[in-house]
Amino acid sequence: MIYDLAILGGGPAGVAAGVYAARKRLKTIVIAKEIGGQSVVSENIQNWIGIPSIQGTELGKALKKHLLTYAADVLTIKENELVLKIERQDKTFIIATEKSAYEAKTILIATGSRRRKLPATGADKFENKGLTYCASCDGPLFRDMDVAVIGGGNAAFETVAQLLAYCKSVTLLHRGTAFRADKITVDAIYANEKAKIITNAEIVEVTGDKFLNGLVYKDVKTGHQTTLSVQGIFVEIGAIPTTDFAKGIVEINEFGQIVTDSINQKTSQSGIWAAGDCTNGLYHQNNIAMGDAVKALEDIYLWLHVNG
Repeated sequence: MIYDLAILGGGPAGVAAGVYAARKRLKTIVIAKEIGGQSVVSENIQNWIGIPSIQGTELGKALKKHLLTYAADVLTIKENELVLKIERQDKTFIIATEKSAYEAKTILIATGSRRRKLPATGADKFENKGLTYCASCDGPLFRDMDVAVIGGGNAAFETVAQLLAYCKSVTLLHRGTAFRADKITVDAIYANEKAKIITNAEIVEVTGDKFLNGLVYKDVKTGHQTTLSVQGIFVEIGAIPTTDFAKGIVEINEFGQIVTDSINQKTSQSGIWAAGDCTNGLYHQNNIAMGDAVKALEDIYLWLHVNG
């Protein structure tokens, strides 16, 4: 069977595109590890427009329910499948997964990214128990608390700036001495009396009981270890786009992101679009990913009607 559209990914971008595709009666297949995306691990999401507060697991259920509402006989969902490779075949594409292969006229890549994990003892144990990878999702939960941010790029400094609005204090720890963030942003953080910046700091351990209560960092020059008491840790050491399967068929930049046209989300390959955290879009958030996907779907619909 040849599908009109194959949507790769089941996060907010993939679901938004699936809903729109089903409503437009496009014969569509959604291939994803799971429906819901990265946010299913968040305890409390407060920036999902229209719902002041929702648990990640509940959001995942709501997304799947919405998708199934319009699925009818036009949309097929394949969960627990990972895409391994995309190949062009005349006027269609073959999408190979670990379990099967599917053929489609068009593709929307919405596979997102995975956060680069903090390589410290106890980090995995306290994930979502004080340690988080999403300040936009979880930041307000730490109001009037002392927190730490790990990283040295724009994302880390922007997270510090966001947290300073409601946290008691914010300490940024960076393994190096030079920052990858914009100087104006760095200077603004240095000027804030509630902020502290520690360089040459390698995180050795995250400590706590049921919830984290601190961290231990080592001075990379002297080897001296210091304990810092905090109630929250925000990790911003980068993300890894899930795009390996697309190498060789679409343009991918030095960061592993798929290069898209921001007007319509087209990639360098005719017939393939991309949306969300796997792209080179300037900002990566759930609401933005959904908007990008809807934009792409509208363009895909027109493209199919022109190119058949």
